[in-house]
Amino acid sequence: MQKISFQAVILGSGTIVPSIVRSACSVLLKMDSTRLVLDTGPGTMRRLLQVDTNIFDVSHICYSHFHPDHVAELVPFLFGTKYPDAFFQKHPLTLFGGKGFIKFYNGLKAVYGDWMTPEKKWLQLVELSENMHVGHQFDNFKLHVAVMNHRPESLAYRIQLSDGRNVVYSGDTDYCENLIELSKQTDLLICECSTPEDMKISGHLTPKLAGTIANKAQVKRLILTHLYPQCDHVDLIAQASQTYKGPIIVAEDLMTIWI
Repeated sequence: MQKISFQAVILGSGTIVPSIVRSACSVLLKMDSTRLVLDTGPGTMRRLLQVDTNIFDVSHICYSHFHPDHVAELVPFLFGTKYPDAFFQKHPLTLFGGKGFIKFYNGLKAVYGDWMTPEKKWLQLVELSENMHVGHQFDNFKLHVAVMNHRPESLAYRIQLSDGRNVVYSGDTDYCENLIELSKQTDLLICECSTPEDMKISGHLTPKLAGTIANKAQVKRLILTHLYPQCDHVDLIAQASQTYKGPIIVAEDLMTIWI
């Protein structure tokens, strides 16, 4: 059996702070023809086009929580499906979110009405509120989630192929045992690292804390993302290396990591 191509593409490595080089949070997973997006912060759709992907190629979007730097392009994404004759929908679109996701979506719909309602009945919403030990099974991957230490709806996601290769995306979180459990021996942990060590803020990780999680979970590679501007002026790898001795990558927009 031919091995499935599996890539993670960093669409946005930044935060809500405007940046020329860092769009807000988003990651694209490419699994053969499947295109799964984790969060859609500002700049996501433009970044997708830069990696030869249009909105109709995407079959799944997983939201870590509802802060604007993670969800702001949900409405433009759905609105874009109304552009006539430009593209064609290849498959249904499934949106995943944490506790209150249906209410959140309906609130947006109350504001934008049919402008964010796709013409065809291809949109499915799935609300997840607890750790999933069994997971959702799809054609060529399985999806597991765990509740994070950030917002009541905050989730991390583990996407695993049938051959065992997998990626974990933390979303925003403070130190969290659930993230360690979800990330056990993952091939790639895409982990938030908002600030340098001496600027720790509640609800977020620093390089050493991200490294501690990676070390305890025995992950194979760690990539640090969700970087506030202060992170660009320090050696994040040196800080994270104090607690994790494996390979560490500092995320940049449009970076591709093969799994």
